[in-house]
Amino acid sequence: MTATGVRADARIVARADGRGGTALPVLEGDGPLALRRTRSAGTEARVMVVGAMSGPLGGDRFSLTARVAEGARLRVGSAAATLALPGQAKDEARYDVRLEVADDAELHWLPEQLISACGSDLHVTTRAELAAGARLVLREEQVLGRAGEEPGRLSSRLTVRVAGRTVLDQELACGPGAPGGWDGPAVLAGHRAVGQLIVVRPEFAGQPVEPQMLDERAALMPLAGPAALVSAVAPDALRLRRLLDESLARLVGRT
Repeated sequence: MTATGVRADARIVARADGRGGTALPVLEGDGPLALRRTRSAGTEARVMVVGAMSGPLGGDRFSLTARVAEGARLRVGSAAATLALPGQAKDEARYDVRLEVADDAELHWLPEQLISACGSDLHVTTRAELAAGARLVLREEQVLGRAGEEPGRLSSRLTVRVAGRTVLDQELACGPGAPGGWDGPAVLAGHRAVGQLIVVRPEFAGQPVEPQMLDERAALMPLAGPAALVSAVAPDALRLRRLLDESLARLVGRT
């Protein structure tokens, strides 16, 4: 624990095991970032992030790193939503995620929602570095406030790079103290759940997706290189998840 909050770090390394499966030579987590291996499916290793403590609270510093080596397949989820809460410390909390995916490797990063409770202040950064032949499915969902309450302050930055080239670098700030207009028609339009789905596949480089509205609250857009982005808003977490799941099924069915 730091003078102003908890510090927690977690690391995952996935490697091909030489027998058609994926090994996890590194699976380390402490404090609120406990990691558990679950039953594998085919060539894919599966890991669950299990929150051993509440938070992040004000002043906390969390970091989670996942590296997927050539030929490995990894799916990471979480056992429950992450709930950002106010703490005794008035400092901003931080949650930093770093993902690295090698050639002929695949990562599905599918955590549960992040909920910004009233009075909290959290900054989230997610950075994914992919080789040219890597595959990625990344889902990010944020819910502004619990039922019947105002949201806390939430700012997030999502960056995806493929073969050293930035294909997405996106920032969003919501809640008290955020730049004006975050709740207006050009951003959330009064909705309280917002999410992104990033799909990176080498075949998208030659056959990019067509931009289209998937729903009145969801849009599919091609990104530079072998990537596609779905952005969606919804009144609540359940309907946001449904939109993103339907979008992923459409993208996977396309290939």
